[in-house]
Amino acid sequence: MLDLAVLGARIQGLRRDRGLTLRRLAETADVSVSMLSSVERGQKAPTIVVLARIAEGLGVPLADLVAQPDEGQVIVRRAADQDVVDEPGGWRRTILTPVVPGVNFEWIRTTLPPGCDAGRFPAYAAGSHEYIVVESGVLRLTVPDMSIDLNEGDSVYFAADVTHAYANAGSGPCTYYVAALIMRPRTAQPRSREPVSRDRD
Repeated sequence: MLDLAVLGARIQGLRRDRGLTLRRLAETADVSVSMLSSVERGQKAPTIVVLARIAEGLGVPLADLVAQPDEGQVIVRRAADQDVVDEPGGWRRTILTPVVPGVNFEWIRTTLPPGCDAGRFPAYAAGSHEYIVVESGVLRLTVPDMSIDLNEGDSVYFAADVTHAYANAGSGPCTYYVAALIMRPRTAQPRSREPVSRDRD
């Protein structure tokens, strides 16, 4: 049996992580705001068609949205099912981790082309952490006013409750991994280049 409260919390968390208001997601998913609101509160059981539209609006596979992991369960996310996002400026990030209810952890692989500045990212809530390891190239990390150049094989940790920025400081592509333990709520800023606004419900 699908746990409506868990499903609703998962949808709401994914929506907020993407900087979407209820209205924006409802428009993208082609469902009513009242329906989406009721689903997020766990008050209404959506049909499979509605769930598929919501998953598409969030940019996640339907299977990830309705998965119900229990204690001890192993969740496999195949490479073909990973979320790949091509950002403005020619850089790419791949979200490697499956969606697990109640686990605010993300593992992301990012590749920046030569000379690419991925922009500044907003602070997470207090208690959030990020670990970074560089696979290839030279990554320039700024946290929040201190810049550090990281070479192939280097790693770093920082408390992620501050504004931070990533840029490719080398002459070739730079690929790095971010492991983030995310506490909510986040600041109402975009997880993208500033100064794009990030309204939220």
